Amino acid sequence: MVYKYDFLIIGAGVAGMSYALKVARAKKGKVCLICKTSLDEANTSFAQGGVASVTNLAVDDFEKHIEDTMIAGDYISDRAAVEQVVRNAPEQIKELVQWGVNFDKKSDGTFDLHREGGHSEFRILHHADDTGAEIQRGLMEAVRRAPNIDIKENHFAVEIITQHHLGAKVTRRTPYINCYGAYVLNPETEKVDTYLSKVTLMCTGGCGAVYQTTTNPVIATGDGEAMVYRAKGTVQDMEFVQFHPTALYSPGETHPAFLITEAMRGYGGILRLPNGESFMEKYDERLSLAPRDIVARAIDKEMKIHGLDHVCLDVTHKDPAETRKHFPNIYQKCLSMGIDITTDYIPVRPAAHYMCGGIKVDLNGCSSIERLYAIGECSCTGLHGGNRLASNSLIEAVVYADAAAKHSLEHVDLYDFNEKVPEWNDEGTLTNEEKVLITQSVKEVGEIMSNYVGIVRSDLRLHRAWVRLDTLYEETENLFKRVKATKDICELRNMINVGYLITRFALERKESRGLHYTIDYPAHAYDKE
Repeated sequence: MVYKYDFLIIGAGVAGMSYALKVARAKKGKVCLICKTSLDEANTSFAQGGVASVTNLAVDDFEKHIEDTMIAGDYISDRAAVEQVVRNAPEQIKELVQWGVNFDKKSDGTFDLHREGGHSEFRILHHADDTGAEIQRGLMEAVRRAPNIDIKENHFAVEIITQHHLGAKVTRRTPYINCYGAYVLNPETEKVDTYLSKVTLMCTGGCGAVYQTTTNPVIATGDGEAMVYRAKGTVQDMEFVQFHPTALYSPGETHPAFLITEAMRGYGGILRLPNGESFMEKYDERLSLAPRDIVARAIDKEMKIHGLDHVCLDVTHKDPAETRKHFPNIYQKCLSMGIDITTDYIPVRPAAHYMCGGIKVDLNGCSSIERLYAIGECSCTGLHGGNRLASNSLIEAVVYADAAAKHSLEHVDLYDFNEKVPEWNDEGTLTNEEKVLITQSVKEVGEIMSNYVGIVRSDLRLHRAWVRLDTLYEETENLFKRVKATKDICELRNMINVGYLITRFALERKESRGLHYTIDYPAHAYDKE
């Protein structure tokens, strides 16, 4: 089957739905939203903490938020991108509210703001401790009401279409690579359909599932980064994988590991060893409110020193009623495990959480491939630099959705559908009866990345990961050529591609900076005892 859409959106989290609503409102053509599972299973739904935006002008201002972001990013951040997000955040918050998203307010009607690690002021808007789910709910309802948005749930984008598919030789030096749409797998028919588009937006979310333990859902397999890289697009900063310091330690729950929000440390939570001893004073004067990379490495080091499988977060000194009010979902989750957080320590450990790098884009969300935009976690805008400041990601997604929508609406009439694109050819391929090979390879990718490309790295470990991933790549590509495309094998290909990119970028950075820490190039600040 061949479908034609003016705007093809691959991914349906806050970035994709915000963009869809903005371009649909302009009524300049048909909009299609490709979602690999159901609309409510995006990474957005798992974000607990909130959205960072300067709203309390009595004490806060844009310059403070900009400086906090630059500090957290280890000054690798692109200041123009930082300014764009920070200065446009309040306007996008208003639009989210107009779409039906609810943020908690105080009795006087002002926003009830939290403070999180790395922020100098209280500026985190939230909805209890399930902000992401509330944003996803509000946007889903708005998208479903929009008459000119076609939603394709449980569809999987296999590849973006470029002139490579028309027989042209495309390399990383090809000056004008064009995107004409995507090949998309329909699981009901088990066929790969052709989706032609004038403009394509990549917003596939994160890649945490390449690690054994992650706060991301199992669908976070780095599809966007992998597809664009295979199409010879530019990716950047893939070494900067953020590990959330405080995922709930619950053996067996690894995809996703339950997140203990940053806001709990902003609320006054203290990191301790199981014996009650605090330890963050050894690593940073900001203690438990230090940026995530510092806290994650500190926990990792303490676990190794003491032979622990977790440390603890303590909020037992806080008012129990307030704790239950602010963190109802965390309270219930822990209670289901026999832990009353008002009287017991919460067992926590770091888990892969967020990719700061991704598909390189400019201030309009344009990638290096013509007619292809990328926003959200799969993109690298330059905002996060070496380390994402807490709660900057959701606001980045909506600000760049706005920028990309405005730019693409200005240019969409300049493009035509490319009618010469061939349909997907799977002639001669077989139905894959060797699912065990895929299952085992997925497990291997997680083990390789967690053991060799984790929080603390070395050249020896990274080279070992490179060799292991290369073997998996050859095996998987050979299998992919023999069998019909399925979601499982396509996700595996993407995971291997992303694992390779993280490893390669980590090897190329000959310093410890931001989220990339290597014992071969130690950072003096971390070695301070």
